[in-house]
Amino acid sequence: MRGYPRPHERCSAGGAHAAAEQRDSDGTTLFNRLKKPAKGPTWSHFKNLTKRLEWLDELGDTDVWMDGGAAGKITDFAGEADASELRDFVPVKRIALVAALTHKARMRVRDDLATMFCKRVATKIKKAKAELEEIRLAEREIVEALIGNYRTVLKHIDEGGPAQEALAKAAAMTAEARQALEGLDEEASVDEVATRLEGRVSPAVLALVKTQVVQAGGFGVVTRAVEGFGGFAKQYEQIEKVSAHHGNFWEVLLYGQIGRDRAVMFDLADNDKLKFTATSEESRVLDALAHAQRHQAARGEYITAFNAEGKEVDISFATQNWRKAVVDKPRTGQFVRKHFEAMVFTALAEELRTGDVAVVGSEEDADWSEQLLAWEVVQETLGSYLVEVGLAEAGESAEFDATFFRRQLEDKLRGAAAAADAGYPENDGLVIDLETGIPSLKAFRADGQRPSAKRLEQEIKARMPERSLMGIVARTAYWVEWWRRFGPPSGNEPKLTDPLGRYVIVTFVKGTNMGPYEAARHIPGVSGHELSYVANKHFSIVLLNEAISDLVNAHARLDISQAWGDGTAVAADGTHMDTYLDNLLSERSVRYGKPGGIACHHVSDTYIALFTHFIPCGVWEAVYIIEGLLKNTSEVQPTTVHADTQGQSFPVFALSHLLGFDLMPRIRNWKALTFYRPSKQTEYVHIDALFGEPGKNVIDFDLIESRFRHLMRVAVSVREGTISSSTLLKRLRSGSRKNATYAAFREVGRVIRTVQLLRYLSDAPLRRRVTAATNKVESFNRFSQWIGFGNRGVIADNDPVEQEKAMKFNALLTNMVIFHNALDIAEIIRQLLEEGWEIDPEDLAHISPYLTEHVNRFGEYSTHELGVQPEAYDPKLDVDFTPLREQSLIAAGLGQAA
Repeated sequence: MRGYPRPHERCSAGGAHAAAEQRDSDGTTLFNRLKKPAKGPTWSHFKNLTKRLEWLDELGDTDVWMDGGAAGKITDFAGEADASELRDFVPVKRIALVAALTHKARMRVRDDLATMFCKRVATKIKKAKAELEEIRLAEREIVEALIGNYRTVLKHIDEGGPAQEALAKAAAMTAEARQALEGLDEEASVDEVATRLEGRVSPAVLALVKTQVVQAGGFGVVTRAVEGFGGFAKQYEQIEKVSAHHGNFWEVLLYGQIGRDRAVMFDLADNDKLKFTATSEESRVLDALAHAQRHQAARGEYITAFNAEGKEVDISFATQNWRKAVVDKPRTGQFVRKHFEAMVFTALAEELRTGDVAVVGSEEDADWSEQLLAWEVVQETLGSYLVEVGLAEAGESAEFDATFFRRQLEDKLRGAAAAADAGYPENDGLVIDLETGIPSLKAFRADGQRPSAKRLEQEIKARMPERSLMGIVARTAYWVEWWRRFGPPSGNEPKLTDPLGRYVIVTFVKGTNMGPYEAARHIPGVSGHELSYVANKHFSIVLLNEAISDLVNAHARLDISQAWGDGTAVAADGTHMDTYLDNLLSERSVRYGKPGGIACHHVSDTYIALFTHFIPCGVWEAVYIIEGLLKNTSEVQPTTVHADTQGQSFPVFALSHLLGFDLMPRIRNWKALTFYRPSKQTEYVHIDALFGEPGKNVIDFDLIESRFRHLMRVAVSVREGTISSSTLLKRLRSGSRKNATYAAFREVGRVIRTVQLLRYLSDAPLRRRVTAATNKVESFNRFSQWIGFGNRGVIADNDPVEQEKAMKFNALLTNMVIFHNALDIAEIIRQLLEEGWEIDPEDLAHISPYLTEHVNRFGEYSTHELGVQPEAYDPKLDVDFTPLREQSLIAAGLGQAA
């Protein structure tokens, strides 16, 4: 792009601009169609989205327009494009903005189609499995019907039945004819036959014909009986359903669920729509898709199993059940068409999910391996990177190679296992069943809050001054000046006359999740249109993140924050948020059992939120744990990460280690997890049963060593931002059978998870810290939802960008309340010290800033505090927190030793 489209390209980009000024059938501009988010994965939305792709592609080849343009600049230009402001720009920049927006829209619609395709297939599979459950419930009725039908058929065929009677009569008639002709030579003349039958040739032939009629009539009785049961096809269908039940064979039911999706799916797979490409040399699924496309017009039950070159189509990628459904043994060289198509669509969706298949021209679903830095580039910075993330000391980086990395991981695993084995006799909290290898931890009973801490908490709560949310937002705006982060995206729009006041009100409204028009009824001097306009035009996700960081930094500079932590640890966890279901991200959560999305917060050990994501329910929350750490731009940079059970998987453990983070989640199902040995020969005196059978569950260090360069390329690329950790981890899933990167990350993850599990079992103080950290983020979730009380907590906007902004607004407002509460608590401590109280820092450590009793959320929201500039706050507090830090260092040392 080099800044703007080149002159000879402006005609095409200008065509996109002209199209953006046209109006759609409903009166809205086609410009709005460029920015319109995808809706829920219904059939009509699926079909309409394919039409939208055609419309976008007709606007021009945006890849040519954007050639040479930086991805970040293109994203910024696309975000700046707004229909109400385009006329304010000079023509060249106007065209550049629309061109960038069109390019991003073309990429996004491909991502949306791939996502919708995967979700449609997943929905159909779910329905097929549900149908299988229904069949199981109805199996008795079906089986009894089949048994009854079979009994009727047997009666017709059995002795005494009409079929047997017809056969006996036909046999007798045939015997008479044969007796009359007995002794005749095969070459006997007609005259000789006529003489033998005394001239009765015609009656004999007629008797034979009657014999055939009687015999056919006997079989006809059986056929009519089957027809009376609904026909042979109906009987085969019922038998297939019962067979599906007995073999957990949902695959044969899937095609019946796909129905009208078939045409859209085939249309989507056309190269003119989505162009798929394999991310490895193995392309069996895409070859099978091409075969299905060649026979798309077929309506018969079977298609050939041979491709255009005469070679048999390889379906070894499929499960045994799928191969059983697709291959009909009596029909060698043929596939059952409907099952073959369903199998191909299922495999394609799975390979899109794991990243084994990519979509050309997309963003999220592009070939992620192409986003990695080249090894030559990585080599230049690898030494400093290793030191920065703690994988090597300054003097070791030069010798850090594949062998060094392998030995480092081996030593880490051997050391943790040896320490756990040596400490087991003294570990009263751990018991390992020698037969099953299942470990058990004795329940820890907390001593409860100390009387002195309880008394201090009660005194603080009693003295907390009454505050309004609007006042809290206004005072933090004066103190921290977070409001200066916001403003119009371009210099063409005039500034607000009172930006502080307007930004305070908008942050209050959006942070509490009130609608702008509802809020305008309770706030004098503002209109719903004004609030909505300022929220949309002056606040972006990037700017909200910057404002959140401002609050985090200000909070970190308060002495009282030292009572709660030193900022080196963070806990990440998600909480369910209700949304409307008319978008592609919202779906029913398996974890929470209801529709919506997940607000994933990264909460510091000092109680404040460092970063917040809004993620779909269908995405594993662990994917976003590292991303939040990397996007945290505040001065608080934690190195230890705690998470709930949802926050762990092998690739997440591996990537955390490679990026220098110590991932220590609270794992509820740790009893069922596998511990891995460093070698087949390794055995332990006390804890050997943890690792299963001798010689089993062994780390493949040869694989780790062989993939060293690729592991480093991935880690450095994530650190440098050329690929996001969430994109990477979405692709590094266990479903990938071909992804060598997944295999390497799995092995490294097995090492790190085993080490962390051994530490967890061996160190009781560590377990308490993990529990306390995850409890802290769960308390934050409840606190932030208490603040976001508007609209009953339901996120009303269906645009994923606006949903993300809603979470950021809420996190920003929540951090303001935490910061303000911390200041109020510190002021009360000063008062108590003046009154002669002795403040034990350990007591103060138990006082949470998530206090709500003194905060007024409801009523008419007065804006008078916006014009009152508060006095400067005092960050200092005359309390010695050194003992708390020493305790933390001792505990951390014990944890590392374990």
